[in-house]
Amino acid sequence: MALIEKLKGELVDIIEWNEDGCDTVVWRFPRYQDEIKNGARLTVRPGQTAVFVNEGKVADIFAPGLHSLETRNLPILSTLGGWMYGFDSPFKAEVYFVSTRQFTDLKWGTKNAVMLRDPELGPVRLRAFGSYVASVSNPRRLVEQVVGSNKSFTVDDIREQLRNIVASRFADLVASCKIPALSLSTSYDKLAAKLGEIVAPDFARFGFAATQLLIENISLPEEVERALDKRTSMGVVGNLDQFARFQAAQAMEAAAKNPSGSAGSVLGLGVGLGLAGQMAGAAQVPPTAGSPPPLPGKAWWVALDGHQHGPLDLAELAELMAQGRVGRESLAWKEGQQGWLPIGVIAELAALLGSRPG
Repeated sequence: MALIEKLKGELVDIIEWNEDGCDTVVWRFPRYQDEIKNGARLTVRPGQTAVFVNEGKVADIFAPGLHSLETRNLPILSTLGGWMYGFDSPFKAEVYFVSTRQFTDLKWGTKNAVMLRDPELGPVRLRAFGSYVASVSNPRRLVEQVVGSNKSFTVDDIREQLRNIVASRFADLVASCKIPALSLSTSYDKLAAKLGEIVAPDFARFGFAATQLLIENISLPEEVERALDKRTSMGVVGNLDQFARFQAAQAMEAAAKNPSGSAGSVLGLGVGLGLAGQMAGAAQVPPTAGSPPPLPGKAWWVALDGHQHGPLDLAELAELMAQGRVGRESLAWKEGQQGWLPIGVIAELAALLGSRPG
């Protein structure tokens, strides 16, 4: 009888899991020779499920609550047999506790750029990242097909696989959604909801579910973003010719306040107006391709009444100056000159005004 009492004392009679790590998904209860006392107490806390496994197969699953383990409420395990002593027979089983709570702030992102044929930008490369929340939806499948005989299983053991699923399905989604790249930022919620539906079957194969999925950013390559910024800046500037005229007038006003008339000030003025001249030239470049070359001596074009006028020779320019139709601030150009420049900073033309440039 003493031997029987000794053996009874070695059987498990309290089974519970006090979670000691926020990332633990599955934990196997340590036991003595897989034997559990008939009538033992099983405590399953909220956010947990207890899975009983016998010979590699799931036998019974217990929801949260306090359970008394007896052969009459273990229909499967009761048929598995046990030691036949002079007391109620124990049964043999492995007990896995599965955490069914939400695992939050899991990250996903595209390792490589996703190619997209955009109707406006053409072929572009996109990168994206976000986060998701996952939980165990099928403890049986998780234990049978993923955990196996491991003593514990954490989020890190499955994180990379789930991340790859989300990233891969995102690539398929963005390629098929037909949303222009510049409009994707207004469709994050719509895309995230659709992405959650797409990844659901893949997650389910591992016993998981994505309870929430977020797209935090979809970005273009840096060089494309810089080009878009430049295009936006040009749109803000508006009429480039008017902008160039304004810049030239501002520069001439600043030059008028400098009475030194030195060549250095003229040079500084020309450099300062270079950008304005180039922008004006981009807006109004005299037609040359397919046109005959100007007559000898007629090399100059001027901005007159909002239009380019020419080609003109120096005498014709002097006549316009005498009529007051063009002046020091008027823009002029000839072949070989870097953009349009005010007449007052072009030495050859400034002389026609009756003064040296400056």
